[in-house]
Amino acid sequence: MGLRLVEASPDQRSARALAAKFITKSGQKRETVNEVKRRFLINALKLFDLGLVVLSFGLAMFFVVQHTQTASLAEFFSIRVKVSNCIIFAIALFCCYGMFALCGLYESKRLSTKTAEVIEVLKASSLSTACLAMISTIFSLKTMITPRFLGVFWLALSVSLVVSRLFMRYWLSSMRRRGHNLHHILILGTNSRAIAFARSIEAAPELGYRLLGFVDDDWEKMDEFVATGFNLASNYQDLAEFLRHNVVDEVAIYIPLRSFYEHAAQMAALCEQQGIIMRFDSDLFNLKIARPRTTVFGGDEPQLAAHGVPLKGHAFFLKRAIDILVSCLVLVFFAPVLLAIALLIRFTSPGPILFGQVRLGLNKRRFTMYKFRSMVPDAERIQEELLHLNEMSGPVFKMRNDPRVTPIGRILRKTSLDELPQLFNVLKGEMSLVGPRALSVRDYQLFNEDWQRRRFSVPPGITCLWQIHGRNSIPFEQWMELDMQYIDKWSLWLDLKILAQTIPAVLKGSGAA
Repeated sequence: MGLRLVEASPDQRSARALAAKFITKSGQKRETVNEVKRRFLINALKLFDLGLVVLSFGLAMFFVVQHTQTASLAEFFSIRVKVSNCIIFAIALFCCYGMFALCGLYESKRLSTKTAEVIEVLKASSLSTACLAMISTIFSLKTMITPRFLGVFWLALSVSLVVSRLFMRYWLSSMRRRGHNLHHILILGTNSRAIAFARSIEAAPELGYRLLGFVDDDWEKMDEFVATGFNLASNYQDLAEFLRHNVVDEVAIYIPLRSFYEHAAQMAALCEQQGIIMRFDSDLFNLKIARPRTTVFGGDEPQLAAHGVPLKGHAFFLKRAIDILVSCLVLVFFAPVLLAIALLIRFTSPGPILFGQVRLGLNKRRFTMYKFRSMVPDAERIQEELLHLNEMSGPVFKMRNDPRVTPIGRILRKTSLDELPQLFNVLKGEMSLVGPRALSVRDYQLFNEDWQRRRFSVPPGITCLWQIHGRNSIPFEQWMELDMQYIDKWSLWLDLKILAQTIPAVLKGSGAA
């Protein structure tokens, strides 16, 4: 790839600066008009969505009233006109709007997939329904907002939102295929990645991108580019002139940054002057797992942050909310069981009721994990004498007939009841309900593969894929691979699936020691 930088004379630089100033002002004006239009359409969409919420609410109420026959519709509507009820309904609408915005329903979906958008819509409708249930509890509306009502509301809202979004997607795609609402894009560079990007644009006309061509100077592999049949729109020297006289919405920069950083910076500055959107090849370091995302650090300039796990943003918030809710419910429901276990441990074995051990959490933060004591008090000292009897491969120590386990402890470990106190660790935020098992400092210090340490990039959990696939019967290497599988494929649905499968796994006691 040959690049030719030409030094402009002072007069040329002055003229170009004046022209750039003019172009920038016109570009800002055009951007302002586009932004106003876009803001109007988004606000219209927000009002439309709130209308769907109102219709879904009315449909759910109609269904419940007709089903229970406790009141006529006329009687129902006469009750709802109270000021207090209007305020509550306004709060519910505001919460629904907040959930819609949180789930990204008003961000650009031009480059997102249909499946991803449907999932976002279902998340938004589910969260909105949960908010409505919470509001009914707070304001004592359970006689009106029943489980049946919530079910109909969720179904009506989900279907209407999905149908409206799919229709909008179809309509926009049709418009773009016919040449409307197009983004004109120019690609800088003619290397293999630039060509692959161009092919992806051509393969998806519904995205509404029109490829203007490529920009590059002559270089050793230019013949290979010419053979592709793509258009060479300009060289680098004439790029500024091309931008001045052509409609260019976006410029994708595929210049090799390691070799031509200064030149790429000049091209980026040129696009910035004219208010043109720039796209960069984000895979700067050929990463295999981590994916870069734009973040803003401390309110300053945005940065690219490479994340190796999908657990982020509102997904993390939902996971944490589920952790707190389920932990509180289980602790309240199992309070008599917790008390009974504590008394059994106290009267059948000397030593404390709870066993606390330092474990490694998120990014190897140390915390004290609590369990019901199932071993003799000096179990950790005795472990050193039993290392030759370890039945697990790798650094972890496990024995089926561990002599340190007390009679009550054997039952607790078999049924996993010894792990109930970890719910307090979950409430403190040190653990999650689902995640890789929290390992001791000793076990971690015996790790010999860096890829295994990625398991510490998410919070540890009480249960995991290892727990439901056989526990101690699984070799250490396979255990670590299951942790990687969980991290790479994480979703709220996977968490719920693991929680559901944990119960039969515990009842079977497969792999428990």
